[in-house]
Amino acid sequence: MAGDSPSALPVQLVEQPRLQKLKEMFISKFGSAPKFYARAPGRVNLIGEHIDYCGYAVLPMAIEQDILIAVEPVQTQVVQLANTNSSYLDFSTSVNNIQINKTKPQWHNYFLCGLKGIQEHFGLNNPTGMNCLLDGTIPPSSGLSSSSALVCCAGLVTLRANGKTLSKVELAEICTKSERYIGTEGGGMDQSISFLAEEGTAKLIEFSPLRATDVRLPSGATFVIANSCVEMNKAATSHYNIRVMECRLATKLLSKSKGLEWRKMLRLHDVQTKLGVSLEEMLTIVEEVLHPEPYSAEEICKCLGISLEELHSQILSQNMQDVSTFKLYQRAKHVYSEAARVLEFQKICCEAPANALQLLGELMKQSHISCREMYECSCPELDRLVDICLLEKPQSNLLHGLFLLFPSRDQEHRQFGAIGSRLTGAGWGGCTVSMVPTDKLNTFLKNVKKAYYQTDGQRLAVDNNSLFATKPGRGALVFAEA
Repeated sequence: MAGDSPSALPVQLVEQPRLQKLKEMFISKFGSAPKFYARAPGRVNLIGEHIDYCGYAVLPMAIEQDILIAVEPVQTQVVQLANTNSSYLDFSTSVNNIQINKTKPQWHNYFLCGLKGIQEHFGLNNPTGMNCLLDGTIPPSSGLSSSSALVCCAGLVTLRANGKTLSKVELAEICTKSERYIGTEGGGMDQSISFLAEEGTAKLIEFSPLRATDVRLPSGATFVIANSCVEMNKAATSHYNIRVMECRLATKLLSKSKGLEWRKMLRLHDVQTKLGVSLEEMLTIVEEVLHPEPYSAEEICKCLGISLEELHSQILSQNMQDVSTFKLYQRAKHVYSEAARVLEFQKICCEAPANALQLLGELMKQSHISCREMYECSCPELDRLVDICLLEKPQSNLLHGLFLLFPSRDQEHRQFGAIGSRLTGAGWGGCTVSMVPTDKLNTFLKNVKKAYYQTDGQRLAVDNNSLFATKPGRGALVFAEA
């Protein structure tokens, strides 16, 4: 992909003033001009949360917000990193001695993940040094994949600087693996859409093997991202990795109950494949085999017929050793039902019935409820933001009484709300994505600003970057100056 000569960048993808400012800052910082640029977009996941690492298809689209890096290859075998945002400190290291600190997920470590992934893939003994200046427009810790976009952009930069070539699929797979250097057990959605995205279409991303299928979104609706302003860094907390482990344990208990080789089974998708049954049948099996009460480590050992020592040494990852209870029923139920919603979402987009928007909106609502109740990856602020976007909760008891007496007024109140809304990204903070009738967009934005952002001084301060409409954008690429 990146071994060819970099092409000029379409003007609409990165604004010329932004590019010019980045170039001027680069020259000021390093004393010479950049030789090329790389760009990787963030993403919004329309549906399919926390199921990619379980082996199931997801349905994201790239957004216009991105990571942009100006690059100059150098002869010193040192990589120097700087950021246009002064709150992110400069960093430099030898390209022959990449050390990634999992305990402190600082911004430069994500760059090093992409760098190390490409170096190891090609076995580069004397990789090219680089001066790099990064500029990002993806709100950090917002669930819009700023960290993965940085890993992807770094991988692309390293590939180009060393004169190597890879396909987009190969790049996505390498960057997925290399982001795990920082301790996040991700499934590959973020990296895949960052490379495979195409302008104007969402993608159904499937795994093993990795492939992407266009999903044309119905006309008449616009997708709006709203930031809860609660930051969540996957690598800095254990929430995400605990869910990954709970899904792995549920896989093993379900496999054991059905006489499968449970020691070899890692993902919930593997159980369905081996049994050759539908997602609906898997939900029935979950009800039969798993109980809603949390499992202790001792009970898991009893179910699998293993010792605590084997559980800790062979199954639980190093950072999961102190976790004592696991919710297996809830996690498996979410994964199988969410996987079914993804396929239904794609089907509706493909068939485009007259009530497509309403059907898609209902799937988004169901997804959020499952994320909140079964996967427990929401938070009070996200729930409130979803309610505001849907106009689900009248602002006072008096209004509620009026709506009961005069249903038509309820309809009038609701017509400016989203058709569907849900959290997007890992959760526990970050953003919601809402599907809004295009002709109601301006009123929707005004109402959400008033109800969520203008009621809080801290939210109001970041209001301009927290609420915006988006459309499917283009994937990662390398380019020279026009």
